[in-house]
Amino acid sequence: MGRPGRSLVGQSDLTMQNFRDYYEILGIVESADSQTIKQTYRRLARQFHPDLNPGNQEAEERFKSLNEAYEILSDIDRKSQYDDYRRYWLQQKSEADYRDLEDFNRFVDQLLNRQEIPKPSAQPKKTQRPTKKTKSKHPQRRDAEASLQVPLERAFHGGTERVRLEDGRALEVDMPPGMVTGQRIRLRGQGINGGDLYLNIVVEPHPLLRVEGQDVVCHLPITPSEATLGGQITVPTLDGPVQMTIPAGIQSGRKLRLAGKGYGYASEKRGDQIVEIEVVIPQMLSDRETELYEKLRAVEGFNPRAHWMY
Repeated sequence: MGRPGRSLVGQSDLTMQNFRDYYEILGIVESADSQTIKQTYRRLARQFHPDLNPGNQEAEERFKSLNEAYEILSDIDRKSQYDDYRRYWLQQKSEADYRDLEDFNRFVDQLLNRQEIPKPSAQPKKTQRPTKKTKSKHPQRRDAEASLQVPLERAFHGGTERVRLEDGRALEVDMPPGMVTGQRIRLRGQGINGGDLYLNIVVEPHPLLRVEGQDVVCHLPITPSEATLGGQITVPTLDGPVQMTIPAGIQSGRKLRLAGKGYGYASEKRGDQIVEIEVVIPQMLSDRETELYEKLRAVEGFNPRAHWMY
């Protein structure tokens, strides 16, 4: 004779198969605090993000499960209802009887749509299952779009961004590195009533750097003495300030190159940073500076017009 519950079919088996342990998905314990839940989710979401795993269906499904787990466990009310369901499910699982559990997918849909659902009790009442398929009263799922403006440095490095949607929700999402203006990123299940959310990326202009393909261009003004004598000058990059050697006698319009300091999401795919030189002449001088320029003019042997013929 088979073990109790082995002959149960239909809704009972569906409930058993559909149940997802969100604590197991995130690899945390039920007592984990909100900070642990958040940090764990961010780490795993970045690892399995579809944009970083193109064509990897397994990673895409894992990312979807992580989002679903975090959306429920990060909300106090939803987490409380899920914990009640989970504990009752574990109790029923040990007894191999699933007849009193509703379908888990339906439970999650109701939970994410913020609908009130009855919490399972020790002895839940059995309800007669409908013989006809009834029309769902859940709000219709639909996709949503939102614009996300990010500074150039954050677009390059990626990370957590806060997005406010048309339905009033505010989401914190982990964005991939190397974002560009016009890029469209899909977040599964984060739209209206469980639809998808599409983020349209707009990278804000930087005061010192501009992106041209995979290269980054920097306009570098220098003084006449720096151009004449050369030396070390601090140059901004997406990785932070770096020291660059300017050769003596450099002219305006000269372009220098910082290899591997361009744009991209991986070091081996990054372009270069192009530094455009401009020698800037001061428009106002102190008395001391004027005196020194007069002395220089009296002794300098360089004449850029020496080859002119009159």
